[in-house]
Amino acid sequence: MALRLKMRPSYTCNRLRFIVKAASPQLRSPSSIALARRAHSTKPSTSNLSLPRRGLSSTANRNVAFEPFEYVDPEGTKRRMVLSEDNLFHSFTESPIPELRQRAAFMRQHAYCPHPSHKPTRVAHGPADLESRKSSETGTPPAHVDFECPDCGIPVYCCEEHWADDYEAHLQVCDNMRESNEDDHDLRSGRFFKEFQFAEPQMEEILVNMSSWDTYLYTRDFDALNEDREMRQATKLLTYPMTIASVVHELSPYNIRRGGKMTPEGLKSFSALRHSLHPPRSGGGDTWKNPRLAPPAVRLFVLGARAESSLPRETWMQMVFLFHRVQFSMYFIGPEAMANRQSELPMPEKTPLNPFGALVEDRLGNSLKVTTMLEYYHTLHKAGHFQPYDPYFDCFVVFHPGFGNPASMHEWEETLPLLLETKCPIIATSYSPSDMTQDVEHLKKRFGNEMDFLLEPGGNLFRSLRWDLNDLDPHDINCSNWGLYAFRGKRYETTRKEAEEEVHSERTA
Repeated sequence: MALRLKMRPSYTCNRLRFIVKAASPQLRSPSSIALARRAHSTKPSTSNLSLPRRGLSSTANRNVAFEPFEYVDPEGTKRRMVLSEDNLFHSFTESPIPELRQRAAFMRQHAYCPHPSHKPTRVAHGPADLESRKSSETGTPPAHVDFECPDCGIPVYCCEEHWADDYEAHLQVCDNMRESNEDDHDLRSGRFFKEFQFAEPQMEEILVNMSSWDTYLYTRDFDALNEDREMRQATKLLTYPMTIASVVHELSPYNIRRGGKMTPEGLKSFSALRHSLHPPRSGGGDTWKNPRLAPPAVRLFVLGARAESSLPRETWMQMVFLFHRVQFSMYFIGPEAMANRQSELPMPEKTPLNPFGALVEDRLGNSLKVTTMLEYYHTLHKAGHFQPYDPYFDCFVVFHPGFGNPASMHEWEETLPLLLETKCPIIATSYSPSDMTQDVEHLKKRFGNEMDFLLEPGGNLFRSLRWDLNDLDPHDINCSNWGLYAFRGKRYETTRKEAEEEVHSERTA
């Protein structure tokens, strides 16, 4: 699926094109274009092609005076409003938020200019990668970004001339980078986020429509989110639990019908898991008068956990609310599973009763238990910590694993064969189309004869609607869980030799 980017109808380079087309051929070189843009924006011209004087950027200057003030939100919490709704766009370098100023400084120290005149600094991910335009033979030495685009406010090129010369390439993502800029300022503005007040549990008889974000939020009785920014902030959190739920739920939008992405092997695996997630009514209740045996908890193993492990537990409860009469045990496994949470919940010491130092959060809504383990999965697998595995109750999830990324593929070399041995479904996501293609090709090349795809690779209906920036390469914009696919170890159908001999003897007789 192609990545479609929304673009503004009016661009900064419109005046520049008008000047260049009407000027002589000597003025059409990249350096002349940059000089013409600078000269035209700083002093009036006496030629017949002169236009009314205006700033370099197509964005109007907004000097909105705003004084921070304190207020009490609807929940009774005292907050401090730092930025108003109409004053969210600021350049990272001159941002009133210290965190974003530090982020701009980090970009200037680590990100490189994407202009094709420089030498490459890394291997290109694909033909769409701006790094593929560079030449190691004719290029100039790499340079760090220093110039901030006035339209998106993010350091993107080493100088103004390279930005002006390569403006058409930057224009493909400029609007999305500006949107990300405003969203980052909005998160730190101090306003009350009504979109983070999630829906409460509802009756089992009320069916949930999982065709899209809009239908899901409506049928789950969320408060109306009328602004695009509110949708982006809410889906940034909900994309993790809803990506899992949209695959394993019996009302999943991914089916075996035409265009449904699910394969025949996927129907077998997920039908087994859905049998446990949607048990028949047994007449049991929560009193001693009508007790019934409860099935084992469904285990979800989130491997390589990072940001998803630090989500508020109310976010994960939104997935639990979709499955009535079922207990969940979630395991966040990986060396970065406690990122940004060490001060909140210190990890316990390793003891004979807790050999891997697992941190257990129990009785979350009476249906969810969360365990965090700072270990690689292959260490736990070889120790037999989670055995036996059951495809009816176990499922693995990996968010943005980077199976084929040269920087992280070595971390999965020992884990992937062990995952395929379990024969349990493995749900995986990716940041972008190129990231998904890279991971899927690596899996096919490395384990092509040992695995079956359960969901064909493609776009995720419940991806995050908010764009994120890569601080090491600002032009590499992505969104959480853009792509989605699933696979498991190949299962072989066997027949008994005795039965074949009996049939053959009957036919000969």
